[in-house]
Amino acid sequence: MIEITPNTPETPLSETVVDRIRASAKRDPDREAIVCGDHRLTWRAFDDRINRAANMAIALDVQPGDNVTILSQNSIPYAELFMGLLRAGACVTPLSSMASSDALEKMVADCGAKVIFLADQYRDLAGPFVSRLPLTRVAIDFAASGWLDYETLMAQAAATDPMVPIGLDDTCNLIYSSGTTGTPKGILHKHALRSAQMDRVTANGYDNGARTLLSTPLYSNTTIVAFLPTLVGGSTVYLMSKFDALKWLEIAESARITHTMLVPVQYKRLLDHPEFDRFDLSSMHIKLSTSAPLRQAVKADAMKRFPGRLIEYYGLTEGGGVTVLSLTDYPDKLHTVGQPAPGAEIRLLDEDGNDVPPGEVGEVCGRSTTMMAGYFGRDDLTEAQIWRDPDGKVFFRSGDMGRFDEDGFLILSDRKKDMIISGGLNIYADDLERVLLDDPDVTDAAVIGIPSAAWGETPLGLVVLTPGAETDGEAICARANEKLGKSQRLAGVETRETLPRSDIGKILKRDLRKPYWEGETE
Repeated sequence: MIEITPNTPETPLSETVVDRIRASAKRDPDREAIVCGDHRLTWRAFDDRINRAANMAIALDVQPGDNVTILSQNSIPYAELFMGLLRAGACVTPLSSMASSDALEKMVADCGAKVIFLADQYRDLAGPFVSRLPLTRVAIDFAASGWLDYETLMAQAAATDPMVPIGLDDTCNLIYSSGTTGTPKGILHKHALRSAQMDRVTANGYDNGARTLLSTPLYSNTTIVAFLPTLVGGSTVYLMSKFDALKWLEIAESARITHTMLVPVQYKRLLDHPEFDRFDLSSMHIKLSTSAPLRQAVKADAMKRFPGRLIEYYGLTEGGGVTVLSLTDYPDKLHTVGQPAPGAEIRLLDEDGNDVPPGEVGEVCGRSTTMMAGYFGRDDLTEAQIWRDPDGKVFFRSGDMGRFDEDGFLILSDRKKDMIISGGLNIYADDLERVLLDDPDVTDAAVIGIPSAAWGETPLGLVVLTPGAETDGEAICARANEKLGKSQRLAGVETRETLPRSDIGKILKRDLRKPYWEGETE
């Protein structure tokens, strides 16, 4: 394993999230801890279920440090399993429901999981591979031959805390970054990383009776970074099994939600919902956004119509460089993703690994108090992610391009791999997408590079029209090209009903590019 030493936090770490959540359960045992649909658990009941889940795992021969996989929609059993496995000393390995069956098999085999906990909803995904791997299989909400029953095992398990010793250097969770296809990469987080992230508990009011509404999946780091602080703060998590804009608004109003984590596409869908303005969201204290840049127009709309502070975080699941933008404090910086967070360092590098001059675009590389331990079992991939400064300090390459403005706020340009090289010139798709999204007839947009005999590749716009818009791609292309520089101009614009997105709202550009590059070398 490559040695990765993060920056030292201002306050020395002493407790894991397991320690702190154990203590939280005792402070107000009658407060609700988890709510999902019509099901809810108080902290007393939740702590009991966490203990049972931990003892169940131990009875299944799960040892400290073992990887245990979960494939499920958000639910109360998922939440109690997540925390119970941590209390047993296991490394929680949540699996993406967006991955293919083949990719899931690679993930489970790669991490050497002993046990898989599966929800009925994903039996078709897991069915092709579970019998091929040496797994103990536990059915969360169905009955089938060859599967142990979750509730039966929970009933048989003791409700006493097993008090497994867990240290900051022990593994906490393993998150696979692979999407629908490709070779999985397991991002390994230790308890020290999760403990360092708890500096936001008091700062963001998670320990003051917070009611946090989460609608992104628990296999995503996006969700976990709001889920754990709420529990550490002894507050209440409201889980949605699947995001629905109207249902989200109904829950937010009726439960008087104070905190939420949303990805950019969810902000847009909420704000675009025709009934948004009739809901009373005045209880909202803090709204967080991450996973992809929040567009300037959406930020401005949210500030105007969506109560509560809006804070945008930019960073990687791997950790490293983190920036924070409090829109309330910096309303003139909506085009940025903020300044480096406390304890974070960010460098912008050229192709040769040198710092770029002030104001110029470079690849974002960073380090902080929160850095992954590495890609599980893949020192080669970990090394490829690393840039070292002259003092030997490790920075993680983000693959994102950006520049700092004169006040030290980071302005992202594009993903490095999404950069289009046309006639030897670099074109950043994000710059073109901003222009397309400024068109009132466009509600969603992506720009990809497609093959060009003359230029090697050339930019193509793919847009979703605003409902009721009476226009076409040709007219939108013409309007955009009037605003773009000569070297940036779009070769064309095509309309789509929707753009493909992951569960956390990222546009799947690989899927968009594929039809144009079949038979070509991208």
